Amino acid sequence: MTNAPTPTERRRFAPRPADFSGFVRAQNARLVDGTGRPLLLRGVGLGNWMLPEGYMWRFGPGAESPRQIESLVTQLIGEDAADAFWEEFRDSFITESDIREIAASGFDHVRLPINARVIQDEDGAPIEAGYAMIDRLIDWCRGHRLWVLLDLHGAPGGQTGTNIDDSPHGIPELFMSDRYRLLTIQLWEELAKRYAGETVVLGYDLLNEPLPNEWQYRYAGELAALYQDLTAAIRMHDPDHLIMYEGSHWGTNWDMFTEVWDDNSCLQFHKYWSAPDAGSIAAFLEARDRLGLPIYMGEGGENTLEWIYTAFRMYETYEIGWNFWPWKKLATVTSPVSVVPPAGWGKVVAAIDDVDAISRPEAQRVFDDLLAAIRIENCESRADVVAALLAEGPAVLPSWGFGYRGAGESYGTAVSPTVPGIRDGDHVAINWRQPGDNPTNPFEQSDGRPYHPAEELVVELDTDDWLEFEVATRVDPATTRVLDRSGKDAPVRIHTSERGLRVVATTRTAISRVIPGGAGW
Repeated sequence: MTNAPTPTERRRFAPRPADFSGFVRAQNARLVDGTGRPLLLRGVGLGNWMLPEGYMWRFGPGAESPRQIESLVTQLIGEDAADAFWEEFRDSFITESDIREIAASGFDHVRLPINARVIQDEDGAPIEAGYAMIDRLIDWCRGHRLWVLLDLHGAPGGQTGTNIDDSPHGIPELFMSDRYRLLTIQLWEELAKRYAGETVVLGYDLLNEPLPNEWQYRYAGELAALYQDLTAAIRMHDPDHLIMYEGSHWGTNWDMFTEVWDDNSCLQFHKYWSAPDAGSIAAFLEARDRLGLPIYMGEGGENTLEWIYTAFRMYETYEIGWNFWPWKKLATVTSPVSVVPPAGWGKVVAAIDDVDAISRPEAQRVFDDLLAAIRIENCESRADVVAALLAEGPAVLPSWGFGYRGAGESYGTAVSPTVPGIRDGDHVAINWRQPGDNPTNPFEQSDGRPYHPAEELVVELDTDDWLEFEVATRVDPATTRVLDRSGKDAPVRIHTSERGLRVVATTRTAISRVIPGGAGW
């Protein structure tokens, strides 16, 4: 990238190449590759490429869904120019350079969100230009040793009824129309026919976040029946690929998973803006044990470095593979890659409410500039996001981000009261840094901004109490800083440990964060 060093220029993350000698599959409630090697998947989602989402463009109401965004572009530059824009956008937003960087950064797979309108016409016929995008991605990933998880993010008619699924009327018509249901089955049959035998394809993620909010109850039976019909349709053509089922209500409601529909399947949940503690994933762990199926965290992110570091350590401790959302978007500090908005972008945003906010010639110039800006070589790197995800040189460790292996392994503390609902299962005293006017949920953040003092948490330690923080790279105790409630150096000793570093209180104190030394950029 031209504006900032790439993650691999700033530090050498260990690559995790995929093995294409066989199919990824379920085995004994875990995932293994074709050689039988256990997998702990680490990946990123290619959001906004085949299915644009308004927040990734800094758009608000009126330009949030793909249809609304397409309408805005057409309104501002005309139909022919808009068609040309989208063709080049799909050639530029994700390129082989992105895939090369994803692999070099230490990931092993990508999740590809697919909009049905890109690969299937209204009569159910395949759109070859859309399939060419998938084929191109698979070829790039073959060369750079990444698996590809195919994710139907926008099903015919819409599976969520929100802006994220491209639903025509803002309701989940997939479950209201036999026509849309048939088109969805035909779409997955076509995917299965094309990619049966392709070991670069990790598996089939049948529906992204189906039936949120009130819909999760109204059409619960229809969703379970559709999942079973999709499974049968896929297995007619493809006996080998892993099938993934997401829970309803943003992937979090797993009530429908009462039996095993396919032996080679996996259950997927998503997790945003909630406490990163074992209680928050207990239902998913229970389903894994009860059904003997692997589980996977298919979307999470859009948060602070502290939350990212902590949540993803939790997944790995509980042997849950994951996928971070998303790889790239405009003007962000929460994704690995940030697109620099072109001059005049604010006028494009203003045109959502006032089409006269920008002239057609100026809008054309801005969209032309955007096509250059979205190429990875012109973007800004957020290497600290990758570092937090992989625990390789993380910039900061929150006090509440200690390990998840329990007393005697991840901490040794006297039992004290804690803030309810945050790591309740751990006997560690987590409290507010600044009591009074504290939020109900301090993790409800999407812009990655620093915590306000009233949002920050501290861990209170007695003399000789200790916490372990898991870091994959060497940490220098002599240059590591541990800050107390007031932001000053806390009275602690710091030791390296097998899994990272251990902080031991030398007198009673409250620590807010750890700034690792010798592991930064």
